[in-house]
Amino acid sequence: MVDILRLSPVISAYPDDESENLEIEVILPGVEKKNITFKITEGGFYVKATKEGVEYADSYAVCCPVRPEKAVANYSNGVLKVKIPYQQPFEKAVDVKIE
Repeated sequence: MVDILRLSPVISAYPDDESENLEIEVILPGVEKKNITFKITEGGFYVKATKEGVEYADSYAVCCPVRPEKAVANYSNGVLKVKIPYQQPFEKAVDVKIE
């Protein structure tokens, strides 16, 4: 039986300088890009990554709604960087019929 060490990855999440995008950095030392899964919704994200004997996994809420379909990610030197635009106020607002 192989023992696997399960850890939460080190995460930094912050708005960019213009406060238009959420930037997320996930530290995944020694993990190959092909062994990373990153999923995002408008209200949170999930990351899972594996390397021999170690599994990094956790889910996180985001402070403000984002546009997951516009997310862009790159991975270099053990750091996954993801940039996601915030939803604009009222972007998904629904008109309410007033009777």
